[in-house]
Amino acid sequence: MLEILAITTPIFTLIGMGYLAVRLNIYPKAHLSALGAFVIRIALPVLVFKSISQRSFAEVMNFPYLGAYLFGSLLMLGVGLAWAKLVRGQDLDQASLIGMGMCSANSAYVGYPIAVQVIGPTASMALALSMIVENMLVLPLCLALGESGGARHEPFWRVFGRAILGLRKSSLVVAIFAAFLFSLFQLGLPAQVNKAVDMLAGASAPVALFFIGGSLVGLPLKDVLLDVGVVSFAKLVLHPLAVLGGLWLFGPVDPLLAAGAILLASAPMLSIYPIFGQRHGKEGFCAATLLVATVAAFVTIATVIWLLHASGMVAAVR
Repeated sequence: MLEILAITTPIFTLIGMGYLAVRLNIYPKAHLSALGAFVIRIALPVLVFKSISQRSFAEVMNFPYLGAYLFGSLLMLGVGLAWAKLVRGQDLDQASLIGMGMCSANSAYVGYPIAVQVIGPTASMALALSMIVENMLVLPLCLALGESGGARHEPFWRVFGRAILGLRKSSLVVAIFAAFLFSLFQLGLPAQVNKAVDMLAGASAPVALFFIGGSLVGLPLKDVLLDVGVVSFAKLVLHPLAVLGGLWLFGPVDPLLAAGAILLASAPMLSIYPIFGQRHGKEGFCAATLLVATVAAFVTIATVIWLLHASGMVAAVR
């Protein structure tokens, strides 16, 4: 357990530092958006590019991993939609937010910094593969469901197509396609450029954790509804279990890579979850859910690491 705490404590310490820096006004909350933009538009795309481009195309097209992660995420999206519509009686636009909260992991800001401590360099490949699923399939589907629920006059396929076309503006998606080309044709970067890429990629994890901590300041925790607990539990516990089931169905997958998939899925929901909620007047609910899930993740992720270690999937905590 001490070994596990040695991994999780620095991660949540950085989150705590970000929280305190903003809470004490050492770092203005208004400037957090710049940190988030740096990670999501520059550092993270560089990290994903590096992870994919330096491997063979056959290794990148790891269909068992992609199938397992997609299966787990779509299963949780379905669970979220069913809970919201059948149990809570909500409309499709609101149900899409419940589903998004259950199936879309904060793999870049929380999952990857933890996974790299547990499984080492393999974490970057797990992140890259998970990002392909999340950014090119799961998130566009969630957004399309939300938009079609709010605009019932427009067919779903047209909304989904618009969401897919919008991906061309994402630097992360551009980095993925560029990395595919480098991997397919076995291209390489000059040594000086490669060193700069390494430096940028290494900056993504600590800056992301600081950003997460700062963004928690001021989130509402009052009036927590049943849905907050349900979505948080589903994201932190059921999503990694669903991905584990997918690995069993679609495997075999390299044990370290499989552990990476489970760790990434065990992260709380996206840090921009409240922004998506704002479109439907649910930013308060989404912010409260994000706060509860992020705090609870300290316990659940430590438990996941312990289970991976006890099962032998991870030979030793690194």
